[in-house]
Amino acid sequence: MDRKERYQKQIKKRVLIVEDEYINREMLGFMLNNAYDVLYAENGREALDILKKNDGISIVLLDLMMPVMDGFEFLDIKQNDPELKKIPVIVMTSDETAEVRSLNIGASDFIKKPYDAPEVILARIKRIVELAEDRDIITATERDELTGLYTRQFFHEYAVQLDQYYPDWSMDAVSLDIDNFHLINDLYGRSFGDKVLIRISDLLRELLSTMVDGYACRYDRDMFYIYCTHLDDYEPLRKHIIDGLADLTDTQRIRVRFGVYLNVDRNMDFEQRFVRAKRASDSIKGDFTKRIAVYDNEAHDKALLSQRLISDVQRGIGNGELVVYYQPKYSIEGDRPVLKSAEALIRWKHPELGMLPPGEFVPLFEQNGLIQLLDHFVWAEAARQIREWKDRYGVTVPVSVNVSRMDIYDDRLEDRLVSLVEENGLSSGELLLEITESAYAENAKQLIDVVASLRSKGFLVEMDDFGTGYSSLNMLSVLPVDALKLDMQFVKNVNKDAKSLRLVQLIMGIADFLSVPVIAEGVEEEEQLKLLKQVGCSIIQGYYFSKPVPPAEFEVFLKDRESETV
Repeated sequence: MDRKERYQKQIKKRVLIVEDEYINREMLGFMLNNAYDVLYAENGREALDILKKNDGISIVLLDLMMPVMDGFEFLDIKQNDPELKKIPVIVMTSDETAEVRSLNIGASDFIKKPYDAPEVILARIKRIVELAEDRDIITATERDELTGLYTRQFFHEYAVQLDQYYPDWSMDAVSLDIDNFHLINDLYGRSFGDKVLIRISDLLRELLSTMVDGYACRYDRDMFYIYCTHLDDYEPLRKHIIDGLADLTDTQRIRVRFGVYLNVDRNMDFEQRFVRAKRASDSIKGDFTKRIAVYDNEAHDKALLSQRLISDVQRGIGNGELVVYYQPKYSIEGDRPVLKSAEALIRWKHPELGMLPPGEFVPLFEQNGLIQLLDHFVWAEAARQIREWKDRYGVTVPVSVNVSRMDIYDDRLEDRLVSLVEENGLSSGELLLEITESAYAENAKQLIDVVASLRSKGFLVEMDDFGTGYSSLNMLSVLPVDALKLDMQFVKNVNKDAKSLRLVQLIMGIADFLSVPVIAEGVEEEEQLKLLKQVGCSIIQGYYFSKPVPPAEFEVFLKDRESETV
């Protein structure tokens, strides 16, 4: 027997025997003395006095028929006292008809007199005491000490049980957050902050008893979770909370925000349902125009896809999943179009998601900085491909590659590009550089310095997406470039809308003033080509000639050019 067991054996639990007949009291006392510390009362009133004066009584053995106050009246008074109600009672009487009534008004068990089976009595007392102690332990741990709401563990258990018992109910997961709760504590003190938490908890209990069915818990310091039957509109619930908080302070309005995951997927892990609700709540943090946000499945799926692509891109490059396609650019200055150059465009043959267009991953990587990884890959592939075509067909086809905003900030940009052309035996003019519109808006001086340095090394720079923003137009006055790429939005309606045609003419006038050629993107129809040629456009790119194609298919254009030069 270890120390803990010896200690527990030395401490006897206390039993109160309430019996008016002396012989019965003594008989019960004799049965229990070895195992329990026994107290005695001769009627219900005396028993109540003893209970109020003595803490730690584990169980009451109660006779029913007694003078002064009988057992039924004792049970009635005890059940209405919050402290005494917790103490279990075993009714011990010869009146068999009283069993149901006794159990209905609060008794835990019923033993019929006479006491002819001491071992049974001891076993039943032991069981009831243990059950009561287990209940007390559960009660102490299932509720948040401050608010009285369920703790997160018990909230989870009860909510799972609700799912099991009511599988057809449509349920919502709700996250309630208090804005700037730390400031409330700093301004008014922790005791006031506690009042706010308690008031919200009381209001949630009201709502769960009147407006919806379900459970609530205090999940974190200033965050509450609610799992409840579906509501189409959570504004009444929010208003009830806000109105209930209004009288706590006259100097600061307490703000709460709700994130709601409607009609939860019951096949989803329970915690994940509230991750979605919390994500919705966080999406409007700091937005004082919105106080309720509903989780958007489409937005979540998009976020998951984004994270998947971020995780897969390094492996994808290593496994050859990312490939470079080429779209031809044709000079239209002569009688017939002539292949002038090409643009390198990234594609991703994902093993599970299929062929991904650049619009699904390039903007994502531009946001998180991974765009440099793609750019470096495309530069290397384009330089290698130019060399291969030169060796195979004896012709030089310059290829334009994208230089993103992140690349402009890279101190090693120039060294990387120079190394690439030297390693592949190319001239700088064969690897054309497209600077996108997004690079124009930030740190103009650095952009000007970088472009000037690259051009001094022989690289040709094209201004991409020209005409889509004031920044690119403004930069022309200080940034020397070798070509303007007319955004396809202008080309799309050039043969349908006089205003679009006039805008193209204005841009052509700017290009003519700067003595630089214009490359028109997105040309799909012959009429567009004719109009662009009439206004002075030099180079055409678009589906009229070809969509972006893999290197093997692009070689058709090289063979045509080769045959023309023979």
